[in-house]
Amino acid sequence: MNNQGQSCSSQNQKDQHQMQDKEIETSLSRIKNKILVMSGKGGVGKSSVAAYLSVALAKRNKKVGLMDVDLHGPSIPRMLGLKGNVGPGTQGSKATPVQYLPNMQVISVESLMGEDKDAATIWRGPLKIGVIRQFISDIEWNDLDYLIIDSPPGTGDEPLTVAQTIPGAKALIVTTPQEISLADVRKSINFCRQVNMEILGLVENMSGLSCPHCGKTIDLFKSNGGMLTAKKENLRLLGTLPIEPQVVAGGDDGNMSILENEEIPFSKAFNKIADDVVTLMEGDKGLH
Repeated sequence: MNNQGQSCSSQNQKDQHQMQDKEIETSLSRIKNKILVMSGKGGVGKSSVAAYLSVALAKRNKKVGLMDVDLHGPSIPRMLGLKGNVGPGTQGSKATPVQYLPNMQVISVESLMGEDKDAATIWRGPLKIGVIRQFISDIEWNDLDYLIIDSPPGTGDEPLTVAQTIPGAKALIVTTPQEISLADVRKSINFCRQVNMEILGLVENMSGLSCPHCGKTIDLFKSNGGMLTAKKENLRLLGTLPIEPQVVAGGDDGNMSILENEEIPFSKAFNKIADDVVTLMEGDKGLH
């Protein structure tokens, strides 16, 4: 390709990028609150927190979008029991997210994969960045009160793309009490501060198991790590969530109904977190 051809191609890419920027800006203008759920390491229940938070907000009559940007390990559709794929939108090339509740929409790379849900997603950074931007620009979201974004663990391309593409997003960081998790959480905290993303607070998951025989709490992953980290870093501890076997079973079955049973300690603690999130994000309007 000669220099003139290269120049035209470069200009076309620049024009397309600018057009996508405008589409992203238009989409985000219809979304009141954006929350990035992130963690320093995998296996701490981050996707479960993102899914339950989305459902809890929807149950509070909020219009919610859940965007799964864990492109290599999407788990949100299976947690929710979603079977459908994205549908055609009303605006030509745009697509509609999968409807989970009347006031809750979901988008995940798994919803774009057709029949083979177990196919490996082997993508490098630039392609991942492009997909995340398309999740905002090319998806026909309704007007939303909340967009919950489930990010993969760590501080790589996905959370960085969200930070750069979704101004005003606030981070909710999930950890477990043990030091190996907290060490990675401190990296997530520093990441947020470097990219000027406000941290909504920490959630400590897997905070003790109630013995089914004697009722005594067993601290499988130590205790109070989230509280001590929040205090040291001058952050909010939004809540601590006990280990609950029904959460595991519900995630495997695509069933989120545990939130409706306030007698379960996990549900009581999580609903308190959801109420506090609404209050923090909406101020006096969020008070019940």
